[in-house]
Amino acid sequence: MKWFVLFCVIILLFGILLSLRPVNISNEFDMLEVNRVVQNIEADWPAALAGDLPYSQAGITFLAADSSLHTHIQNQDTIVPVFIDGDIAGFIIFINQQGDAIAREGTRLSAIFYVQVAALFAVAALFGLYQYKTILRPFRKLEGFAARVAAGDLDAPLAMDKQNRFGAFTESFDLMREELNWARENERLANISKKELVASLSHDIKTPVASIKVIAELFLAKHGEVKEICTIINKADQIDLLVTNMFSATLEELTQLKVVPADVSTAQLAAEIQSADFKHKVRPFTLPECVLSIDILRFKQVVDNIIGNSYKYADTEIQVSGGFDSEEFVLTIRDFGPGVLEHEVGLLCEKFFRAENAANKSGTGLGLYLAAYFVAEMGGVLTVENRGGLCVVMRFPV
Repeated sequence: MKWFVLFCVIILLFGILLSLRPVNISNEFDMLEVNRVVQNIEADWPAALAGDLPYSQAGITFLAADSSLHTHIQNQDTIVPVFIDGDIAGFIIFINQQGDAIAREGTRLSAIFYVQVAALFAVAALFGLYQYKTILRPFRKLEGFAARVAAGDLDAPLAMDKQNRFGAFTESFDLMREELNWARENERLANISKKELVASLSHDIKTPVASIKVIAELFLAKHGEVKEICTIINKADQIDLLVTNMFSATLEELTQLKVVPADVSTAQLAAEIQSADFKHKVRPFTLPECVLSIDILRFKQVVDNIIGNSYKYADTEIQVSGGFDSEEFVLTIRDFGPGVLEHEVGLLCEKFFRAENAANKSGTGLGLYLAAYFVAEMGGVLTVENRGGLCVVMRFPV
């Protein structure tokens, strides 16, 4: 702003100084010039009558003695008589140039004024452009940036120009965006972790609760109706219902459950299968030795679900086998129950699907869906077949 005011003052002062330049607009003539012209005309009189007048810086003309001088008197021209042989032969008229001088001075002052106005407009335009680049345009960028932040777009950085007046302010705005983005990302990760925890715990709790219920029912079958055992069964049912409801609340987020594979030996897999077989229905088996990339926690959930389903729907012995097919390790778990209808086999791993034989059994239709998802996240494939009972085949890359 101070530079703009300074330039305006300089332009005005320069114009005033030019306007105050002294200009001679008087009608006074140099008498030496007048005498020179008169002498020349008198010396060359016949030429003057013919209009051949000597050169003079002042505008001159010649009139005969009998000519009217009225117009020249009104114009305030200088009239000098020319004497020939003592008589007035005519008049030399020195034209009054005061009006022309005034007109020229007016033109000069007008030119100074217009140049001054043009210079002021140019300075004002440059100042306006400077203000636009340093204030208006950055401010509009800030407005657009604030609108994007308000709409939730925290990824695009704000372009910073530290040369404009909003440089430091712009940097602070961008730091605010980064902090908001960081806070939102942390909130998102926290929500994912919470949902993963809820979904994981919900499903994991159901298996031991089901085991408690089965053991209580076996005890009840051996010893008759015992009040405390009936209470345990009722409470197990209540816990199972509550866990199912909690699990259902996070169904849409199940694909966010983390699977972290690590090197695991097949001996560890065999131990987890035996640990899941609390009813001791699994026939003795051995697995060929190798190391696979497996998330052991998720693998435990998979075999808990498969063996639990076998207990629930088949209640027969369970056969486990393992071997190699090309570059894959194939793990098979099968029971000897009735299986499912053939057209239902391909749907067993779909979310919420339950076969006809599950109509009178509790469940959510998510066990095999989760099992297939976990195996796929470990790089493998889980399929289900009718093979003299229900057979679950898992293939893992070696």
